[in-house]
Amino acid sequence: MSPTTDISLPLQGFKVLDLTTFLSGPYCTQVMADLGADVVKVESPNGDSSRHIPPHFVNNDSAYYLANNRNKRSLAVDLKSEEGLALIQKLIATVDVVVENFRPGVLARMGLDIEALRASTPGLIWASISGFGQDSPWRDRPAYDMIVQALSGVMSLTGEEQGRSVRLGIPAGDTVAGLYATIAINAALADRARSGQGRHIDIAMLDCQLAMLSYQSAYSLIAGTVPGRQGAGHDSIPTYRSFTARDNRDVVITANTERMWKGLCMALELPELSTDERFATGDLRLTNRQELWDILEPAFLTRDAEDWATRLQQHDVPTALIKNVPEALEDSRHSGRDMISGMTHTDGTKVEVVGNPIHFTGGERKAPTYPPACGADTSAVLNDWLQMDAPEVEALFATGALAQRKAST
Repeated sequence: MSPTTDISLPLQGFKVLDLTTFLSGPYCTQVMADLGADVVKVESPNGDSSRHIPPHFVNNDSAYYLANNRNKRSLAVDLKSEEGLALIQKLIATVDVVVENFRPGVLARMGLDIEALRASTPGLIWASISGFGQDSPWRDRPAYDMIVQALSGVMSLTGEEQGRSVRLGIPAGDTVAGLYATIAINAALADRARSGQGRHIDIAMLDCQLAMLSYQSAYSLIAGTVPGRQGAGHDSIPTYRSFTARDNRDVVITANTERMWKGLCMALELPELSTDERFATGDLRLTNRQELWDILEPAFLTRDAEDWATRLQQHDVPTALIKNVPEALEDSRHSGRDMISGMTHTDGTKVEVVGNPIHFTGGERKAPTYPPACGADTSAVLNDWLQMDAPEVEALFATGALAQRKAST
Protein backbone atom coordinates (compact mmCIF):
# COMPACT_ATOMS: atom_id res chain seq x y z
CA MET A 1 0.00 0.00 0.00
CA SER A 2 1.89 3.04 -1.22
CA PRO A 3 -0.15 6.23 -1.69
CA THR A 4 1.38 8.67 -4.13
CA THR A 5 -0.61 11.68 -2.94
CA ASP A 6 -2.02 12.86 0.36
CA ILE A 7 -5.70 13.01 -0.54
CA SER A 8 -8.67 12.04 1.61
CA LEU A 9 -10.49 8.78 1.11
CA PRO A 10 -13.71 9.37 -0.89
CA LEU A 11 -16.12 8.70 1.98
CA GLN A 12 -14.04 10.29 4.72
CA GLY A 13 -16.25 12.39 6.99
CA PHE A 14 -19.44 10.41 6.40
CA LYS A 15 -20.97 8.61 9.37
CA VAL A 16 -22.65 5.25 8.87
CA LEU A 17 -24.69 3.42 11.50
CA ASP A 18 -24.54 -0.30 10.77
CA LEU A 19 -27.56 -2.19 12.13
CA THR A 20 -26.78 -5.35 10.17
CA THR A 21 -25.79 -8.94 10.87
CA PHE A 22 -24.27 -11.90 9.04
CA LEU A 23 -23.25 -10.98 5.51
CA SER A 24 -25.28 -8.82 3.09
CA GLY A 25 -25.28 -5.74 5.34
CA PRO A 26 -21.80 -6.15 6.84
CA TYR A 27 -20.39 -6.63 3.33
CA CYS A 28 -21.99 -3.34 2.25
CA THR A 29 -20.73 -1.39 5.25
CA GLN A 30 -17.24 -2.89 4.98
CA VAL A 31 -16.97 -1.49 1.46
CA MET A 32 -17.99 1.91 2.81
CA ALA A 33 -15.49 1.62 5.66
CA ASP A 34 -12.75 0.70 3.19
CA LEU A 35 -13.58 3.91 1.34
CA GLY A 36 -13.15 6.01 4.45
CA ALA A 37 -16.58 6.22 6.11
CA ASP A 38 -16.76 6.08 9.90
CA VAL A 39 -18.83 2.92 10.28
CA VAL A 40 -20.19 2.03 13.71
CA LYS A 41 -21.50 -1.50 14.00
CA VAL A 42 -24.37 -1.75 16.47
CA GLU A 43 -24.46 -5.17 18.09
CA SER A 44 -26.60 -6.91 20.64
CA PRO A 45 -24.93 -7.78 23.96
CA ASN A 46 -24.12 -11.19 22.47
CA GLY A 47 -22.61 -9.70 19.33
CA ASP A 48 -23.25 -10.33 15.65
CA SER A 49 -24.26 -13.98 15.15
CA SER A 50 -21.56 -14.30 12.50
CA ARG A 51 -18.92 -14.07 15.25
CA HIS A 52 -19.81 -17.64 16.20
CA ILE A 53 -19.83 -19.46 12.83
CA PRO A 54 -17.50 -22.50 12.81
CA PRO A 55 -15.05 -23.94 12.01
CA HIS A 56 -12.23 -21.36 12.15
CA PHE A 57 -11.70 -18.85 14.98
CA VAL A 58 -9.15 -16.23 15.99
CA ASN A 59 -9.42 -14.76 19.49
CA ASN A 60 -12.92 -16.28 19.83
CA ASP A 61 -14.19 -14.52 16.68
CA SER A 62 -14.91 -16.57 13.58
CA ALA A 63 -12.97 -16.19 10.35
CA TYR A 64 -16.36 -15.50 8.76
CA TYR A 65 -16.78 -12.41 10.96
CA LEU A 66 -13.20 -11.27 10.37
CA ALA A 67 -13.74 -11.40 6.59
CA ASN A 68 -16.56 -8.83 6.63
CA ASN A 69 -16.03 -6.34 9.44
CA ARG A 70 -12.65 -4.62 9.12
CA ASN A 71 -12.27 -0.86 9.51
CA LYS A 72 -15.38 -0.56 11.71
CA ARG A 73 -16.10 0.36 15.32
CA SER A 74 -18.45 -1.59 17.58
CA LEU A 75 -21.18 -0.35 19.91
CA ALA A 76 -23.00 -2.97 22.01
CA VAL A 77 -26.56 -1.89 22.88
CA ASP A 78 -29.59 -3.67 24.28
CA LEU A 79 -32.29 -2.51 21.86
CA LYS A 80 -34.95 -4.15 24.03
CA SER A 81 -34.30 -1.60 26.76
CA GLU A 82 -35.97 1.80 26.69
CA GLU A 83 -32.65 3.57 27.24
CA GLY A 84 -30.90 1.55 24.52
CA LEU A 85 -33.64 2.32 22.01
CA ALA A 86 -33.53 6.03 22.86
CA LEU A 87 -29.75 6.00 22.41
CA ILE A 88 -30.01 4.52 18.91
CA GLN A 89 -32.62 7.13 17.98
CA LYS A 90 -30.21 9.88 19.08
CA LEU A 91 -27.40 8.33 17.04
CA ILE A 92 -29.60 8.06 13.95
CA ALA A 93 -30.25 11.80 14.14
CA THR A 94 -26.49 12.47 13.82
CA VAL A 95 -25.49 10.16 10.96
CA ASP A 96 -25.49 10.34 7.18
CA VAL A 97 -26.45 6.73 6.49
CA VAL A 98 -28.22 3.89 8.29
CA VAL A 99 -27.87 0.38 6.88
CA GLU A 100 -30.05 -2.44 8.20
CA ASN A 101 -31.01 -5.93 7.08
CA PHE A 102 -33.87 -6.79 9.41
CA ARG A 103 -36.94 -8.47 7.99
CA PRO A 104 -39.44 -5.76 6.91
CA GLY A 105 -41.51 -4.50 9.82
CA VAL A 106 -39.21 -5.77 12.58
CA LEU A 107 -37.60 -2.40 13.32
CA ALA A 108 -40.99 -0.69 13.55
CA ARG A 109 -42.12 -3.26 16.09
CA MET A 110 -38.95 -2.57 18.06
CA GLY A 111 -39.73 1.14 18.11
CA LEU A 112 -37.63 2.37 15.19
CA ASP A 113 -40.07 3.65 12.57
CA ILE A 114 -38.11 4.36 9.41
CA GLU A 115 -40.38 7.00 7.96
CA ALA A 116 -40.74 8.85 11.25
CA LEU A 117 -36.98 8.89 11.72
CA ARG A 118 -36.43 10.10 8.16
CA ALA A 119 -39.08 12.80 8.58
CA SER A 120 -37.22 14.20 11.58
CA THR A 121 -33.87 14.02 9.73
CA PRO A 122 -34.61 14.93 6.07
CA GLY A 123 -31.05 14.36 4.87
CA LEU A 124 -30.84 10.84 6.28
CA ILE A 125 -30.14 8.02 3.84
CA TRP A 126 -31.61 4.74 5.03
CA ALA A 127 -30.70 1.52 3.24
CA SER A 128 -32.86 -1.54 3.92
CA ILE A 129 -31.59 -4.91 2.67
CA SER A 130 -34.04 -7.78 2.84
CA GLY A 131 -34.74 -11.03 1.08
CA PHE A 132 -37.73 -9.94 -0.98
CA GLY A 133 -38.18 -6.17 -0.53
CA GLN A 134 -40.17 -3.92 1.76
CA ASP A 135 -43.42 -4.08 -0.22
CA SER A 136 -43.34 -7.65 -1.54
CA PRO A 137 -46.11 -10.10 -0.66
CA TRP A 138 -43.22 -12.37 0.34
CA ARG A 139 -41.70 -9.77 2.69
CA ASP A 140 -42.20 -11.90 5.81
CA ARG A 141 -40.44 -14.96 4.43
CA PRO A 142 -36.93 -15.62 5.73
CA ALA A 143 -34.21 -15.37 3.12
CA TYR A 144 -30.64 -16.56 3.04
CA ASP A 145 -28.05 -16.74 0.30
CA MET A 146 -29.04 -20.19 -0.95
CA ILE A 147 -32.76 -19.36 -0.78
CA VAL A 148 -32.40 -16.49 -3.27
CA GLN A 149 -29.94 -18.45 -5.41
CA ALA A 150 -32.62 -21.13 -5.69
CA LEU A 151 -35.59 -18.83 -6.30
CA SER A 152 -33.78 -16.60 -8.82
CA GLY A 153 -32.85 -19.39 -11.23
CA VAL A 154 -29.13 -19.02 -10.45
CA MET A 155 -28.90 -22.52 -8.98
CA SER A 156 -30.67 -23.98 -12.03
CA LEU A 157 -27.77 -22.70 -14.14
CA THR A 158 -25.04 -24.04 -11.85
CA GLY A 159 -23.68 -27.58 -12.05
CA GLU A 160 -22.86 -30.13 -14.72
CA GLU A 161 -25.35 -30.49 -17.55
CA GLN A 162 -26.37 -34.02 -16.55
CA GLY A 163 -25.98 -33.43 -12.82
CA ARG A 164 -28.04 -31.73 -10.15
CA SER A 165 -28.27 -28.01 -9.55
CA VAL A 166 -25.81 -26.74 -6.96
CA ARG A 167 -25.23 -23.57 -4.99
CA LEU A 168 -22.54 -21.20 -6.25
CA GLY A 169 -19.37 -21.69 -4.24
CA ILE A 170 -19.45 -18.04 -3.18
CA PRO A 171 -22.27 -16.31 -1.24
CA ALA A 172 -23.43 -14.25 -4.23
CA GLY A 173 -26.95 -13.84 -2.86
CA ASP A 174 -25.54 -11.87 0.06
CA THR A 175 -22.55 -10.12 -1.46
CA VAL A 176 -24.31 -8.92 -4.61
CA ALA A 177 -27.10 -7.41 -2.49
CA GLY A 178 -24.44 -5.70 -0.38
CA LEU A 179 -22.77 -4.28 -3.48
CA TYR A 180 -26.04 -2.99 -4.95
CA ALA A 181 -26.80 -1.38 -1.60
CA THR A 182 -23.40 0.33 -1.64
CA ILE A 183 -24.00 1.62 -5.18
CA ALA A 184 -27.41 2.96 -4.18
CA ILE A 185 -26.05 4.64 -1.03
CA ASN A 186 -23.35 6.44 -2.96
CA ALA A 187 -25.89 7.54 -5.58
CA ALA A 188 -28.12 8.85 -2.76
CA LEU A 189 -25.20 10.74 -1.22
CA ALA A 190 -24.51 12.39 -4.59
CA ASP A 191 -28.20 13.29 -4.96
CA ARG A 192 -28.31 14.69 -1.42
CA ALA A 193 -25.42 17.00 -2.25
CA ARG A 194 -27.72 18.61 -4.85
CA SER A 195 -31.13 18.35 -3.22
CA GLY A 196 -30.40 18.23 0.50
CA GLN A 197 -32.81 15.29 0.75
CA GLY A 198 -32.08 11.76 1.83
CA ARG A 199 -33.58 8.58 0.41
CA HIS A 200 -34.99 5.28 1.65
CA ILE A 201 -33.25 2.55 -0.35
CA ASP A 202 -35.06 -0.78 -0.67
CA ILE A 203 -32.73 -3.60 -1.75
CA ALA A 204 -34.10 -7.13 -2.19
CA MET A 205 -31.62 -9.98 -2.39
CA LEU A 206 -33.87 -11.79 -4.87
CA ASP A 207 -34.04 -8.72 -7.16
CA CYS A 208 -30.26 -8.53 -7.18
CA GLN A 209 -29.87 -12.18 -8.15
CA LEU A 210 -32.40 -11.72 -10.96
CA ALA A 211 -30.39 -8.73 -12.21
CA MET A 212 -27.26 -10.89 -12.25
CA LEU A 213 -28.87 -13.37 -14.65
CA SER A 214 -27.83 -10.93 -17.40
CA TYR A 215 -28.07 -12.45 -20.88
CA GLN A 216 -29.64 -15.67 -19.54
CA SER A 217 -32.75 -13.75 -18.50
CA ALA A 218 -32.83 -12.02 -21.90
CA TYR A 219 -32.61 -15.38 -23.67
CA SER A 220 -35.58 -16.61 -21.67
CA LEU A 221 -37.70 -13.46 -22.00
CA ILE A 222 -37.01 -12.87 -25.68
CA ALA A 223 -36.59 -16.38 -27.06
CA GLY A 224 -38.64 -18.36 -24.54
CA THR A 225 -35.73 -20.64 -23.69
CA VAL A 226 -35.25 -22.55 -20.45
CA PRO A 227 -31.50 -22.20 -19.85
CA GLY A 228 -30.02 -25.27 -18.22
CA ARG A 229 -27.02 -26.04 -16.08
CA GLN A 230 -23.96 -24.50 -17.68
CA GLY A 231 -21.26 -26.80 -16.37
CA ALA A 232 -17.98 -25.16 -17.37
CA GLY A 233 -19.31 -23.93 -20.68
CA HIS A 234 -21.33 -21.19 -22.34
CA ASP A 235 -24.74 -21.24 -24.01
CA SER A 236 -23.57 -19.22 -27.01
CA ILE A 237 -19.87 -19.91 -27.52
CA PRO A 238 -18.76 -23.57 -27.67
CA THR A 239 -15.07 -22.65 -27.39
CA TYR A 240 -15.69 -20.75 -24.15
CA ARG A 241 -15.30 -23.60 -21.66
CA SER A 242 -12.83 -25.81 -19.84
CA PHE A 243 -11.11 -28.91 -21.10
CA THR A 244 -9.29 -31.62 -19.15
CA ALA A 245 -5.60 -32.06 -19.93
CA ARG A 246 -3.37 -35.14 -19.76
CA ASP A 247 -2.42 -34.50 -16.11
CA ASN A 248 -6.13 -34.32 -15.15
CA ARG A 249 -5.98 -30.58 -14.59
CA ASP A 250 -8.53 -28.37 -16.30
CA VAL A 251 -7.61 -25.53 -18.62
CA VAL A 252 -10.09 -22.80 -19.51
CA ILE A 253 -10.23 -21.24 -22.97
CA THR A 254 -12.30 -18.27 -24.10
CA ALA A 255 -11.90 -18.34 -27.87
CA ASN A 256 -14.83 -16.05 -28.66
CA THR A 257 -13.64 -14.33 -31.87
CA GLU A 258 -12.66 -15.63 -35.28
CA ARG A 259 -9.03 -14.67 -34.65
CA MET A 260 -9.03 -16.62 -31.38
CA TRP A 261 -10.73 -19.60 -33.05
CA LYS A 262 -7.97 -19.77 -35.64
CA GLY A 263 -5.36 -19.41 -32.90
CA LEU A 264 -6.95 -22.32 -31.03
CA CYS A 265 -6.74 -24.50 -34.14
CA MET A 266 -3.06 -23.65 -34.52
CA ALA A 267 -2.26 -24.23 -30.84
CA LEU A 268 -3.90 -27.66 -30.99
CA GLU A 269 -2.01 -28.44 -34.22
CA LEU A 270 -5.35 -28.96 -35.94
CA PRO A 271 -5.20 -26.27 -38.65
CA GLU A 272 -7.70 -28.19 -40.79
CA LEU A 273 -10.46 -27.30 -38.30
CA SER A 274 -10.26 -23.64 -39.28
CA THR A 275 -11.37 -24.53 -42.82
CA ASP A 276 -13.82 -27.27 -41.90
CA GLU A 277 -17.23 -26.23 -43.24
CA ARG A 278 -18.94 -27.54 -40.10
CA PHE A 279 -17.10 -24.94 -38.02
CA ALA A 280 -16.70 -22.07 -40.47
CA THR A 281 -18.65 -19.53 -38.38
CA GLY A 282 -19.60 -18.99 -34.78
CA ASP A 283 -23.20 -19.99 -35.57
CA LEU A 284 -22.06 -23.22 -37.18
CA ARG A 285 -19.70 -24.04 -34.34
CA LEU A 286 -22.59 -23.60 -31.93
CA THR A 287 -24.93 -25.74 -34.02
CA ASN A 288 -22.27 -28.46 -34.35
CA ARG A 289 -20.80 -28.03 -30.89
CA GLN A 290 -20.93 -31.69 -29.90
CA GLU A 291 -19.04 -32.71 -33.04
CA LEU A 292 -16.51 -29.98 -32.26
CA TRP A 293 -16.12 -31.07 -28.65
CA ASP A 294 -15.64 -34.68 -29.77
CA ILE A 295 -12.53 -33.44 -31.60
CA LEU A 296 -11.25 -30.95 -29.01
CA GLU A 297 -11.62 -33.09 -25.89
CA PRO A 298 -9.21 -35.88 -26.96
CA ALA A 299 -6.82 -33.27 -28.36
CA PHE A 300 -6.47 -31.64 -24.95
CA LEU A 301 -5.67 -35.02 -23.40
CA THR A 302 -2.37 -35.17 -25.32
CA ARG A 303 -0.51 -32.57 -23.20
CA ASP A 304 -0.38 -31.33 -19.61
CA ALA A 305 -2.39 -28.28 -18.60
CA GLU A 306 0.64 -26.00 -18.09
CA ASP A 307 1.90 -26.92 -21.53
CA TRP A 308 -1.47 -26.07 -23.05
CA ALA A 309 -1.61 -22.75 -21.22
CA THR A 310 1.77 -21.79 -22.68
CA ARG A 311 0.87 -22.85 -26.21
CA LEU A 312 -2.52 -21.14 -26.15
CA GLN A 313 -0.99 -17.89 -24.91
CA GLN A 314 1.57 -18.04 -27.71
CA HIS A 315 -1.34 -18.12 -30.18
CA ASP A 316 -3.21 -15.28 -28.44
CA VAL A 317 -5.98 -17.50 -27.09
CA PRO A 318 -7.13 -16.30 -23.65
CA THR A 319 -6.55 -19.16 -21.24
CA ALA A 320 -6.18 -20.01 -17.57
CA LEU A 321 -5.70 -23.00 -15.34
CA ILE A 322 -8.46 -23.54 -12.80
CA LYS A 323 -6.85 -22.65 -9.49
CA ASN A 324 -7.98 -23.67 -6.04
CA VAL A 325 -8.44 -20.95 -3.44
CA PRO A 326 -4.94 -21.14 -1.88
CA GLU A 327 -3.36 -21.07 -5.35
CA ALA A 328 -5.44 -18.05 -6.36
CA LEU A 329 -4.51 -16.21 -3.15
CA GLU A 330 -0.83 -16.98 -3.59
CA ASP A 331 -0.95 -15.73 -7.19
CA SER A 332 -2.54 -12.53 -5.90
CA ARG A 333 0.53 -11.78 -3.80
CA HIS A 334 2.45 -11.30 -7.03
CA SER A 335 -0.18 -9.29 -8.93
CA GLY A 336 0.93 -5.88 -7.67
CA ARG A 337 -2.62 -5.13 -6.55
CA ASP A 338 -2.22 -5.43 -2.74
CA MET A 339 -5.28 -7.63 -2.47
CA ILE A 340 -4.06 -9.63 0.53
CA SER A 341 -4.32 -7.39 3.57
CA GLY A 342 -2.74 -8.00 6.95
CA MET A 343 -4.48 -6.99 10.18
CA THR A 344 -3.02 -7.05 13.68
CA HIS A 345 -4.95 -7.59 16.91
CA THR A 346 -3.79 -5.58 19.93
CA ASP A 347 -2.43 -8.80 21.45
CA GLY A 348 -0.15 -9.13 18.43
CA THR A 349 -2.13 -11.80 16.60
CA LYS A 350 -1.86 -11.28 12.86
CA VAL A 351 -4.39 -12.42 10.28
CA GLU A 352 -4.74 -11.92 6.56
CA VAL A 353 -7.92 -11.29 4.57
CA VAL A 354 -8.73 -10.35 1.00
CA GLY A 355 -8.78 -6.57 0.94
CA ASN A 356 -10.44 -3.68 -0.84
CA PRO A 357 -10.57 -4.16 -4.65
CA ILE A 358 -11.33 -0.48 -5.35
CA HIS A 359 -8.29 1.49 -6.52
CA PHE A 360 -8.16 5.20 -7.26
CA THR A 361 -5.20 6.17 -9.40
CA GLY A 362 -2.93 8.43 -7.40
CA GLY A 363 -5.07 8.09 -4.27
CA GLU A 364 -4.50 6.47 -0.93
CA ARG A 365 -6.08 3.24 0.28
CA LYS A 366 -7.14 2.69 3.85
CA ALA A 367 -4.85 0.44 5.87
CA PRO A 368 -7.18 -2.25 7.27
CA THR A 369 -7.87 -2.24 10.99
CA TYR A 370 -8.73 -5.44 12.83
CA PRO A 371 -12.48 -6.01 13.22
CA PRO A 372 -13.65 -4.76 16.60
CA ALA A 373 -14.54 -6.80 19.64
CA CYS A 374 -18.20 -6.54 20.58
CA GLY A 375 -18.73 -3.16 22.24
CA ALA A 376 -15.04 -2.28 22.17
CA ASP A 377 -15.66 1.28 20.97
CA THR A 378 -18.83 2.09 22.89
CA SER A 379 -17.47 4.93 24.99
CA ALA A 380 -15.45 6.46 22.16
CA VAL A 381 -18.40 6.42 19.74
CA LEU A 382 -20.80 8.01 22.22
CA ASN A 383 -18.27 10.69 22.97
CA ASP A 384 -17.47 11.33 19.28
CA TRP A 385 -21.00 11.27 17.91
CA LEU A 386 -23.11 12.46 20.87
CA GLN A 387 -20.50 14.29 22.97
CA MET A 388 -21.48 12.17 25.98
CA ASP A 389 -19.08 12.39 28.88
CA ALA A 390 -17.83 9.50 30.98
CA PRO A 391 -20.46 9.77 33.76
CA GLU A 392 -23.28 9.72 31.17
CA VAL A 393 -21.85 6.63 29.52
CA GLU A 394 -21.34 4.95 32.89
CA ALA A 395 -24.96 5.63 33.76
CA LEU A 396 -26.07 3.79 30.63
CA PHE A 397 -23.84 0.86 31.50
CA ALA A 398 -25.45 0.81 34.92
CA THR A 399 -28.95 0.54 33.42
CA GLY A 400 -27.93 -2.34 31.17
CA ALA A 401 -28.68 -0.33 28.01
CA LEU A 402 -25.04 -0.75 27.07
CA ALA A 403 -23.46 -4.17 27.18
CA GLN A 404 -20.51 -4.95 29.37
CA ARG A 405 -17.47 -3.44 27.72
CA LYS A 406 -15.06 -5.85 26.07
CA ALA A 407 -11.35 -5.49 25.66
CA SER A 408 -10.57 -3.16 22.77
CA THR A 409 -9.04 -4.65 19.63
